[in-house]
Amino acid sequence: MAAGESALVRRLTELLEPVVLDYGLELVELQFRREAPGWVLRLILDGDQGVSIDDCARVSREASHLLEVEDPIEQAFHLEVSSPGLDRPLKRERDFVRCRGKLAKVVSREQIDDQNVFIGRLGEVADGAVTLETEAGPVRIPLAAISRAKLVIEW
Repeated sequence: MAAGESALVRRLTELLEPVVLDYGLELVELQFRREAPGWVLRLILDGDQGVSIDDCARVSREASHLLEVEDPIEQAFHLEVSSPGLDRPLKRERDFVRCRGKLAKVVSREQIDDQNVFIGRLGEVADGAVTLETEAGPVRIPLAAISRAKLVIEW
């Protein structure tokens, strides 16, 4: 799990990820945070064939039931289940592998070749690093050095 992640988010992930996996989907991200309407528990799902509205509805129903039974959250909250969208975040090594060849924006924690923001095509993922094919040439970025990454929508 990510550094700085709360114990509640870890517990919710352990509780809800099996529900998502049962439907042949992947839990890309689980967020629990206060927003304008109140507390929101957001499950972002993906799958090899994408995610349908029916997939989201099924996971939402089962997750709601499980959350009601287990009752891990003290305050009132809204549950949202959705797909990551076209500009999906890239969080795990398998995200980078799955999206090879797609355009991405990667922000590194430390400077690499005098910069820390890169846009390019995702290339090979090996030895704990991803190669990004940028206009200036290939850049090898250690996965542990990435602070955030997401796909860039191409029109």
